Amino acid sequence: MGEQLSTKHLLGIKGLSTEDIQLIFETADEFKDVINRPIKKVPSLRDITIANVFFENSTRTKLSFELAEKRLSADVINFSSSNSSVKKGETLLDTVNNILSMKVDMIVMRHSSPGAPHFLSRHIDANIVNAGDGTHEHPTQALLDTYSIREKLGDVAGKKVAIIGDILHSRVAISNIFALQKLGAEVMVCGPITLLPKYISSLGVKVELDVRKALEWCDVANVLRIQLERQHIKYFPSLREYSLYYGVNKKLLDSLNKEITVMHPGPINRGVELSSDVADSEHAIILDQVENGVAVRMAVLYLLASVSK
Repeated sequence: MGEQLSTKHLLGIKGLSTEDIQLIFETADEFKDVINRPIKKVPSLRDITIANVFFENSTRTKLSFELAEKRLSADVINFSSSNSSVKKGETLLDTVNNILSMKVDMIVMRHSSPGAPHFLSRHIDANIVNAGDGTHEHPTQALLDTYSIREKLGDVAGKKVAIIGDILHSRVAISNIFALQKLGAEVMVCGPITLLPKYISSLGVKVELDVRKALEWCDVANVLRIQLERQHIKYFPSLREYSLYYGVNKKLLDSLNKEITVMHPGPINRGVELSSDVADSEHAIILDQVENGVAVRMAVLYLLASVSK
């Protein structure tokens, strides 16, 4: 296995090889030990400056990246478009070039337009990490999700993973499908037909409209949030109705003839896609995902910084 990533950017799971993913996981194992020590910092990126450039709201991802950067002793600057010159009409490239003129080595970027980080990577020299581009990809979320499955079940290969919910608007779903397939898992998507993209079966996944059948099939259920903020038309009658037909609750899990692992990328709409008694149960590894997110992002930043420019 190579000791270096095959790419200088993390734009999407598509651009990673299986060896890249394994290297990220093995590096994350080491960083997980670090963040569970009394002194949680390592000097690995002491001379590196990282800009978190978020053109879209984010709490969890931004905090996770910032913590990962600080654990690695990087210098961090945070940029949020809501209080910036973007509001005055500045272009994406101008904004980023201004940040780069401050001698930034790496950019972690979230943007509402699919392909925005790819566009930047063609025009500027810094390493770029895609922290979510529109409804396209969210590679670090997929890496931490698959890492969490590996940690819980020992391996990802051969496991059956059902992704349940709003597939149509979810960058998490697309990145997870690519990552799980690269690591040898079987993938099923499940949700109302109005929330399944037309092209989904061309990705080599099973499609199921009945949530009980999906849960009976899978080892792991990754339950997604209903993304009302991306839905400009009504895709289902009401949240109550969605919950009735697609919500995962304790009664449903208890009626299965096996135990499954439940995941959620957060934030959870409690009582809609997941009931509280499932979210807080021993079936759920949601808080493990949050902890693993810091270790995986540390691994990604560390490995990208060591790829020669």
